[in-house]
Amino acid sequence: MIVVVCLNPALDITHHVRCVDWAGVNRPTAVYARPGGKGTNVARTLHALGADILLLGFAGGTTGSAVAAGLRELAVPTAFTPMAGETRRTFTVVDGQGAVALFNEPGPEVSAAEWARFRDEYGQALRNASVVTLSGSLPRGLPSTAYAQLIAMAAEAGVPAVLDTSGDALRASMAAGPAIVKPNLDELRAIAGQPLTTPEGETHQAAVRDAASALRTAGAGAVVVSLGAGGLLAVTGHGDWHAAPPAVIAGNATGAGDAVIAALAHGLLLGRPWPERLAHAAALGAATVAAPVAGEFSHAAYTDGIRAAAVTQRAAWAEAGDQVCGRKADWGGGDRCQRPLWRKLLDLRLAQGTESARSMSPASSTRRRSSPAPRPPPLRWCCR
Repeated sequence: MIVVVCLNPALDITHHVRCVDWAGVNRPTAVYARPGGKGTNVARTLHALGADILLLGFAGGTTGSAVAAGLRELAVPTAFTPMAGETRRTFTVVDGQGAVALFNEPGPEVSAAEWARFRDEYGQALRNASVVTLSGSLPRGLPSTAYAQLIAMAAEAGVPAVLDTSGDALRASMAAGPAIVKPNLDELRAIAGQPLTTPEGETHQAAVRDAASALRTAGAGAVVVSLGAGGLLAVTGHGDWHAAPPAVIAGNATGAGDAVIAALAHGLLLGRPWPERLAHAAALGAATVAAPVAGEFSHAAYTDGIRAAAVTQRAAWAEAGDQVCGRKADWGGGDRCQRPLWRKLLDLRLAQGTESARSMSPASSTRRRSSPAPRPPPLRWCCR
């Protein structure tokens, strides 16, 4: 079972209009009201994929009742923790050109007693869980370490966690050791504190890989970065990959990242290898863009997209090609080291312990606890 955590659910209201008149009256051509919030979208997507799930979170007031009722109509299993505050609403406006504007209410404040009760219920749910996902912003009243607390509880139960959040909550969660984190480019840039694009506005993939690697060093098992129309860039303990979406699709991108989380968690549950997992994630994200409402997707587009998604490995030593180290050798005399650069980079990775207790077995959904890889013995013929 996959336990899906949505601490800040919402009632999503989507208006489709031909053209937005910000100074006048707008008459939508279609209006949708659905249970929303990032975790709720993840749960709905996983349920549509046929996964056994349980959605946990807070719900309160009239809006909370509407969210719970909507999920019951969709047959999505839930176990919401009651709260005194009113569940928030979000508003999405989509025009005829595919442009999207979002209006997200901040949500209610969670009391200490409500948070304690949620943690108790979450701990009980972990007994039957194989994977847990944690998505979205934290509601008011919770510390930035809230997700870190939940990830630590999951780790103690031997359950890998997939995390999708931003800012202080993302930064504070790394030390708890999430199996996968999925920032988008803006979220990763905020954490890295440096530009991740070229002066021309193109994605600087080397800078993105460096920033993602820094999150792995901080404790994440793997980092999958959403590049928007550029697809996904994954930095893992088993290699680095880029997954290109099947095609650039116009539509409502709200919920595409949640679909990626669903695919990553589902792949982790099923033991899919990283290339296959990423192909499913890229295809499901693209299929969600084509749907009119977040949390839904076209099964036909998803199936076609899996075959069309292009996943390529981008390991650092593979990019080194036939280059050699070239630095001055230890033995002196002015000679230059001819050690293949790919071999040096690989040994450096082994020395840094990338195949450590953070890594996940692709054939298992539980954390593999192993000691860091030992440093390779010094080679007399290699440079310092």
